[in-house]
Amino acid sequence: MLHKTRGIVLKTTLYSESSVVVQVFTDKFGIQSYLINGVKKPKAKIPMNILQPLHLLDMVVYHKMNTQIQRIAEARPSPVFRSIPYHVIKNTIVQFLNEVLYKSIRQQNADENLFDFIYNAISWFDETDEPSVNFHLAFLLKLSRFLGFAPHSQTRNDQKYFDLQEGDFTSVMPIHPCFMDKVDADWFLLLFNTPFEKIFEIKLDNITRRFLLDKILVYYTLHTASFGQIKSHQVLEDVLS
Repeated sequence: MLHKTRGIVLKTTLYSESSVVVQVFTDKFGIQSYLINGVKKPKAKIPMNILQPLHLLDMVVYHKMNTQIQRIAEARPSPVFRSIPYHVIKNTIVQFLNEVLYKSIRQQNADENLFDFIYNAISWFDETDEPSVNFHLAFLLKLSRFLGFAPHSQTRNDQKYFDLQEGDFTSVMPIHPCFMDKVDADWFLLLFNTPFEKIFEIKLDNITRRFLLDKILVYYTLHTASFGQIKSHQVLEDVLS
């Protein structure tokens, strides 16, 4: 049976000389694996260049329950990216976010709110002429809300530490090393609460940006099962430095 669904490409793996298996986060079926034949042929019906990380698709798919690998009848980019594939900073940020997303949502079932957040955020990032170097920080902090571990923003004057394990402020210094003081945590919350359209107004130096990214990755490691190490982390820092 054929179904229309939107999709976000997470990972493409070679299956044979001319075929690939693509893992796609869909709005209708959650994460699915699709076998696509002939992607490297000159007149491929579904070409390889639309199967890059976090590309956004409109698809017509065959869907069978309890089947590990599905089939795609049609796929087209929607929207067609105008800047991400050609802008070094944007492309590097998207590659990094793709790795984090793949490790964070791989067990998700269909979740339209999560899907819409990612889809709309990446669409906006492609369209904006202000490629803020803080986008990935804000994206990951906002994403945590949909993954169920958003930082608590309510705080009292005596709460001078942010406990990354608990996702909350505390008046007593935690006995473990996974915390921030209130000055750094205020940046955390500012990025969490500021709309994407205004994040370019947040001025961070490279040292602070790296520190916050390290803490965000610790935060994800603490709250995401089998998160592991992010390999594109250093590449991102090199490009943004």
